[in-house]
Amino acid sequence: MFVKEVRPRFIKDSRREKTISITLHTYHGTFTASAPSGKSTGAHEVGAYSKKGKAHSMKNLRHFCRLIKSKNFFIRKLEDLKKLKDLIERFERRFGLLGGNITYVLESVFLKAAAAEENKELWRLIRDSTDLEKKSKMPMPIGNCIGGGLHTTGIRGKKPDFQEFLLIPKEKSFRHATTVNIRAYEYARKLLKSKKKTDESAWNTKKTNEETLEILKKVAEKYKLRIGLDIAASSFFQRNYYEYKNKSLTRDRLDQIDYIERLIRKFGIFYVEDPMDEEDFLGFKQILSTTKDYRTKSLIVGDDLTTTNVGRLSRAIRSKSINAIIVKPNQIGSLLEVAKVVKLAKKHGLKIIFSHRSGETMDPALADYAVGFGADFIKMGIMGKERLIKHKRLIDIERSLN
Repeated sequence: MFVKEVRPRFIKDSRREKTISITLHTYHGTFTASAPSGKSTGAHEVGAYSKKGKAHSMKNLRHFCRLIKSKNFFIRKLEDLKKLKDLIERFERRFGLLGGNITYVLESVFLKAAAAEENKELWRLIRDSTDLEKKSKMPMPIGNCIGGGLHTTGIRGKKPDFQEFLLIPKEKSFRHATTVNIRAYEYARKLLKSKKKTDESAWNTKKTNEETLEILKKVAEKYKLRIGLDIAASSFFQRNYYEYKNKSLTRDRLDQIDYIERLIRKFGIFYVEDPMDEEDFLGFKQILSTTKDYRTKSLIVGDDLTTTNVGRLSRAIRSKSINAIIVKPNQIGSLLEVAKVVKLAKKHGLKIIFSHRSGETMDPALADYAVGFGADFIKMGIMGKERLIKHKRLIDIERSLN
C-alpha cells in the first residue's frame, strides 16, 4: 500500500462536538474513517486525545501524517497493522501521545484501504485474518429506546437515573430485527407521549426507573422483545453510595445489589449492563450468581468495568463477575487490542456486544467490525442518521451473506 497522502481534519459528531476524521489516498482509492466519542466513559478507558487537548493532538497528527506520506505499508491482514502501530508508538515516545481516538482512526482507515487492495469487504478481511470465526453470523441489535442519566444533558426536571432502557429482538434475520425495533420505538413514543430525544435519539421521559420499565415491558410484550438496561451505575456512585436523584434516595452497596436483583425478577430483564460501580467486581459477581437460575438467564454485562481492556477482562473472568462484555474499539484505541479482548472473551464463553458511543459519526465501520469479529450483539441505537447508517450496512452485509 503506497500512501499518496493522509489528510486529518475535525468534523462534528452527533452531539455537534469536534472529533477526528482521516482521509487516506492510495493507488487503490480514497478511504475515510472517523472516531466516535463517549459521554459516559469508564475511568480505565485510554485517553481519547492528548492531555493538552484536541488541538494539540491534531497538531501532532498532522506531523505524523507528513512523516508517513510516500511510504509503503504491507497490510494484508489485521495483524499487519502492528507495523503502523509500532510507527505510532515510536512517534509518541518523541512527541507525546496522540490519543486513543486518533490511533483507532489511523488503524481503521488503513484497514479499509487494505481490504480494498485485497478486493475484500472490511468484515471479511477481519474474519479471514483471525481464527475467531469459521462462518460469519449476524449480530442481533440492542436498541436504545428510552434514555436517562448522562445522555439527557440539558433536559430540565426529573429523569430516570438509569442511562438506557433497551429493546432486544430475537430474530433469525437482522433486517427483521431492525424493523421490529423501529416499530416498538414508535409505540414507546405513543405510550410516553414524548417528543424530545436524548443524544442517542432515544425518547426522553421524566418517569422513575420503575415507571419507565413498566412502559418498556408493555412495548416488549406487544412486539415479543427482550428488555435490557444500561444502568451505568458509576455515573451516580458517590462517596461509596448510589445517589438516586429521581426519587431522592441513597442506596449502599448491598441495597444496590438487592434492588437490581428485584428489578431483574420483576420485569424479566434479559440484559443488565454496569449494574454496579466500575471497581466492584464482587458486586457484579453476586448479581450474576443469583440470576443464573432465573428464567431470563440474564446477561450481566461489563462496560465501565472492563473498558475493552484485556487486563480488566482477565480480572472479571477470574472473579466470575460477568457473562458478557461490551467492546468499543476507540475505548482501547486499537483494533489489535480489540482482537485480543474478543479472543479472550470467546475462549471463556462470554457473549460479545460491539457498541457505538453517544457521540457518533457517519462512519459505518462498526457494523463490519461486529460481523468480522463474530459479535453476538451490536448496540447502536434505533434511530438517528448516524445509527441508521450502521443498520443499513449490516442489512447490506446480511444480504451478501444470503
